[in-house]
Amino acid sequence: MMLKFINTKLFLNSVRYKSFQKGGITEAYWNKVRNNEITLDKTQLKVVDTLEELQEKLKTYVVVKPNLFSKLFGTKKEKPPKGIYLYGSVGCGKTMLMDLFYEQCPQEKKKRTHFNSFMLDVHSRIHAYKKQTLRQTAPGKKNLNYDPIGPVARSICDDTWLLCLDEFQVTDIGDAMILKRLFTAIFDNGTILFATSNRAPDDLYKNGLQRSNFLPFISILKERCLPMWLDSGVDYRTKFSGSRNRFFVASESNAKRELDEAFKVLASQENDVVRPKTLTIKNRNVKLQKTCGRVADCTFVELCDRPLGAIDYLMISQVFNVIIIRDIPQMTRRQKSQARRFITLIDTLYDNKVRVLCSAEAPLKKLFLAAVTNPVLFEDENRALMDDLNITKGSENAEASLFSGEEEVFAFDRTVSRLTEMQTEEYWKLRSNS
Repeated sequence: MMLKFINTKLFLNSVRYKSFQKGGITEAYWNKVRNNEITLDKTQLKVVDTLEELQEKLKTYVVVKPNLFSKLFGTKKEKPPKGIYLYGSVGCGKTMLMDLFYEQCPQEKKKRTHFNSFMLDVHSRIHAYKKQTLRQTAPGKKNLNYDPIGPVARSICDDTWLLCLDEFQVTDIGDAMILKRLFTAIFDNGTILFATSNRAPDDLYKNGLQRSNFLPFISILKERCLPMWLDSGVDYRTKFSGSRNRFFVASESNAKRELDEAFKVLASQENDVVRPKTLTIKNRNVKLQKTCGRVADCTFVELCDRPLGAIDYLMISQVFNVIIIRDIPQMTRRQKSQARRFITLIDTLYDNKVRVLCSAEAPLKKLFLAAVTNPVLFEDENRALMDDLNITKGSENAEASLFSGEEEVFAFDRTVSRLTEMQTEEYWKLRSNS
């Protein structure tokens, strides 16, 4: 069995440690170890070495746009460095390493964002480009250059030479169908990608609708990025969770009283009154019944039973810095839609460092049951959905994770891990200092 951890004290005094003191991400990593912010992990060190190499290349990397001379005489562009696709189990340190790399990277034209937020921005740019193109097209005439992907990719690359995408996951068919063209254009424009994911490249959009059309993207991703597996074997979010309770199980505590008291304390620190608040998002109104300043007291039904998506949760996370989520039910595969929204909600709140208090029907690790409690009803509901989508039984698309709930089962491990970390003092302090 490979040694995963090293005796920190011995290592800090060793010659090998001194050789690691190069500055940049390596030094930043060791500073965290010295300050007891993280545990020294040999598998993470291997990734740090690779990130250090990429960081060195980025110090002198410049994207050169093709000009008339290069087009006429076929001048070859400098081949950009390979990016990195870092994947592994939940809580193994992928996001921490990305943040360290991003903070230390000397490249000025860089962007770090969550994959969901990135795709929202892409779709927004596509919509804006289509509107502009329609305005500029003479009435009655067709615009032959109507594909927005190329111009949108160029607009992204103009100010982003290094793109860091956290939690790369593909669950939406609309995203899946444009990723090959989008990233081909992004790579061709010289932008370098560093992505983190819980999925291996070959498992992206696994069992998704029309997955055969998505597969060429995986080949491009592996060609332009180095896949690296981070196998710590430890969920650090769970390992270092604090003792203070911010997740209340209804059967084990007076959850309502605890959250009522928490809201009173939080609201007393706001310069506002308790009132409903309506957020206008893309010409839609999303009303939250109980808010005070930057604190929102919500129910699961309010946040996850309505047809809300990533763009709504992003707006909520930008308006509020504390969210109370009451009455989270125990979910099964029958509640795929609610579970998917809950996963997206927690991802968005976590990425934006929003503080969260919850009450639930079941303990955190039992919130989502993989087993189906009523198989006959589950099959009937899936059959109705397949009929709506004109999908026949036995076809490739009939096996899609849309019907099985497989993607929700896989992603819920990440949700549990993140919610565990979101209860800790360290997480709450991080938000209060931001």
